[in-house]
Amino acid sequence: MYSICLNISGKLCVVIGGGRVAERKIQGILAGSGSVRVVSPAITTTLYDLVSQKVIEWREKPYSVTDLEGAFLVFAATDSHQVQSAVLQDARAAGLLVNIADNPAACDFQVPASIRRGDLTLSVATQGKSPAVAAMVKRRLEHDFGDEYAQLTVLASLLRDRILAEDALSHEEKKILFQKILHDDMIDWLRHRHWDRIQQHLESVFGRPVDLDMETLTKETP
Repeated sequence: MYSICLNISGKLCVVIGGGRVAERKIQGILAGSGSVRVVSPAITTTLYDLVSQKVIEWREKPYSVTDLEGAFLVFAATDSHQVQSAVLQDARAAGLLVNIADNPAACDFQVPASIRRGDLTLSVATQGKSPAVAAMVKRRLEHDFGDEYAQLTVLASLLRDRILAEDALSHEEKKILFQKILHDDMIDWLRHRHWDRIQQHLESVFGRPVDLDMETLTKETP
């Protein structure tokens, strides 16, 4: 498998099936700001609530090939081998990338177990060999990587823009600054909101006071 981060914002993802597996797929798509069309004679209560809120589109019917029109990605998540095979065949014929639940060998792509900390995404994949292992590693990541990593990503982004704007610095000098910013204690400082220590560290790196956008930095955590 070739690992990528795919931009599905506003793009149509068609999910065939309305059970718990389809529900998990849809929640992941929505987390990525994708648009969802679910096709199934029946759906879960959670999905029905999303339909009622006009968050997703529901075609209350059995699957047919026309349901794939306009799709960017296709997910087959039914308990019918016949329907799964039909979706696979139709998606391939249309040149669409398809994910077939419980059949990793037939999938064009896998959906990794992921956690999000702001703009930082950590994903775990086993190429479909063991979702249980992926879930176990995900739990470890959730424990080890808290919301302070969201703040770290924001801080690094803000400072990156400033460094790149420094025309007097060479590429190598900018690279060294990036490395110096990420002090070993930075995560602890963010976790415990030691803004004064962060400020002092940045001043020592830049050789001058650094005005931080605290509103942007602190809104990442409650």
